[in-house]
Amino acid sequence: MSDRIRVLSVLVEDGSSTLTKVAGMIRRRGFHVRAITVGPSGEPGRSRMTLQIDAGHAEVDQVKKQLERLVEVVEIEDLTEHDVHSRELVVARVKASAVPELVAKGARVLEPGSVSTTVEFAGEGEEVGAFVEELRRHGNLDVVRSGPVVMRRTA
Repeated sequence: MSDRIRVLSVLVEDGSSTLTKVAGMIRRRGFHVRAITVGPSGEPGRSRMTLQIDAGHAEVDQVKKQLERLVEVVEIEDLTEHDVHSRELVVARVKASAVPELVAKGARVLEPGSVSTTVEFAGEGEEVGAFVEELRRHGNLDVVRSGPVVMRRTA
């Protein structure tokens, strides 16, 4: 991962405009958001956002300060320098002839077919990137890649 890529974990109150407010604030400040992943947290009425931002360390401090001003933001943690579990997911429709080699690389078949097959692959960002490159070599038909889901290994 580049030195400029920072990973923020943001606990937010659920709301119809929360994602829009967070993304809009970052965009207005001129930061490039590489990925946003949002899912339920362990707390009712709150979600966990993982933001992957292309910015230097000092700039991320500014992003954090701006996010803290949003009423919906409960907690922000910069996970960049921490030991974390990080997973991404790829779902792809591939030529049926490519399936054995992709399965050997760790893909799982979701829906087999005679002409095309849908597979999934999950792993660390670099592993997923390498798998996407492998898909390109096989002439993939369609690919969807999630952003990272990140959690500290220790509390």
